[in-house]
Amino acid sequence: MDPDDHIDIRRRVRAHGARQLTIARLSAPEDWQGELRAALAAHREPTTIFSNNDLRLFLQSFAIVFTATMMFLI
Repeated sequence: MDPDDHIDIRRRVRAHGARQLTIARLSAPEDWQGELRAALAAHREPTTIFSNNDLRLFLQSFAIVFTATMMFLI
């Protein structure tokens, strides 16, 4: 391997990083800070103990257990 055949890894890594940064900037929305704030606010919203699906599942489970208990007692 001749010294002239030396590959400059640092230059390639910097070029790759610059390309990735350009791609990230192009794919980001115009108001990326607003988007980020909205996503964080939605993530931080308090959740209730029973959401719609949880409440429905609880009621169905309760109905099954209640019916089974009544059948056992009769």
